[in-house]
Amino acid sequence: MADWAEGEFGAASLGDKRLTLRLIKLATRFAEQPTASIPGACGGAAETKAAYRFFDQANEDQRELSWEAILQPHMDSTTARMRAHPVVLCLQDTTELDFNGQDMDGLGPLSYEAQRGMYVHPTYVVTPQREPLGVIDAWMWARQPKAPDGTRPGVCESQRWIEGYERVAESAADMPDTRLVYVADREADILALMQRAHALGTPADWLIRAQHNRCLPEGGKLWAATCAQDPLGEIEFTLASRHGQAERTVRQQLWAHAVDFPAGLRFTCVIAREVDAPAGVKPLEWRLITNRPVLKLESAVELIDWYRCRWEIETLFHVLKNGCRVEALQLDSVAKLELALALYLVVSWRIAHLVRIGRIHPNLPADLFFDQTEWTGAYVLNRKKPPKQTPPVRDVVRLIAQLGGFLARKGDGEPGVKSLWLGMTRLRDYAITVAHLQAHKEAS
Repeated sequence: MADWAEGEFGAASLGDKRLTLRLIKLATRFAEQPTASIPGACGGAAETKAAYRFFDQANEDQRELSWEAILQPHMDSTTARMRAHPVVLCLQDTTELDFNGQDMDGLGPLSYEAQRGMYVHPTYVVTPQREPLGVIDAWMWARQPKAPDGTRPGVCESQRWIEGYERVAESAADMPDTRLVYVADREADILALMQRAHALGTPADWLIRAQHNRCLPEGGKLWAATCAQDPLGEIEFTLASRHGQAERTVRQQLWAHAVDFPAGLRFTCVIAREVDAPAGVKPLEWRLITNRPVLKLESAVELIDWYRCRWEIETLFHVLKNGCRVEALQLDSVAKLELALALYLVVSWRIAHLVRIGRIHPNLPADLFFDQTEWTGAYVLNRKKPPKQTPPVRDVVRLIAQLGGFLARKGDGEPGVKSLWLGMTRLRDYAITVAHLQAHKEAS
């Protein structure tokens, strides 16, 4: 798997080529065993010491290493991938990382003041077909404790959403042949964000789930005024299983209403309300606002499909927190932790990307993503004879997932990220064994 790590990190400018080589090595190790601790992922005491020495660079005055420098080459690669698509969705969200009980300098309060941890807020780019392209922006921070008057020092956190749009807008200016769409959940329903986009000339579209039922200039409320319009029609899709709820078919009725606000700000509200929901299930309803005009059903359906892609950033966080287990990292400062998080964000993208590639482009040759030892091992460990020709990537992804518990029964669908990250650990053990045997044979 070293080739992918070279592609994502090889251009890193860290001030010392040895640091770049170590970064590539760490990315390879962490991707091979995402659930392992740093010592568990590294190949012995010497490599473990070198890994911690790498993270120690964050605290060296003479050669300070930043998480931005680590992430930059991946962001550049992501930008290059974006240019190949007519439309890309720039998903934004925040996740909190709980390090309560750990002795780590620089942590701050989380949702509760007694909790200790930090926040990560990336911009994650996917295609409308849900292929993850990578991360193009991120913020990492720890909150300051509240002051006696109840206020919290530091930059207002809602500013992250506005700055996030600004960075997406900057990227859009450099990609005239690619439409960038900023997609976010309720926390981004900020009038200042829409005003900022309008002031910039809206170089990137925006699509946000509404949190506020705004008063309209002509009177009345936004949501009621939207549903007072004639319905555009209906959309039907399959809602994947999540949060303990089984997969089901959802049918929603759609409305749209364009609204003019002061200072030339104009946006469209789209409401999608489920009809005939199963008994005992809360009907699924989305209220979205966007700068894009919606004059017909097809435009509204496209926006709903784009908003549904927002779930991919939740998958990224799932891999980061549960697959890579970043909340279990044993590092003694936030500065070191930020270096590790930048690296693990890319590892998490890599895992999510492999799962989606197996679904979206199933017939691509597996050697674009795995070396021969890896895809051969996926067959051998499943007690199957490896083919003489390179197999399609879908077959290899499914075989690796079977090593992680995916049953591959008829009707099971495609594997998820968890079975893949578990299977990759077993595959790494096989690759190490094969390499050892080959070295022993050559020495003989």
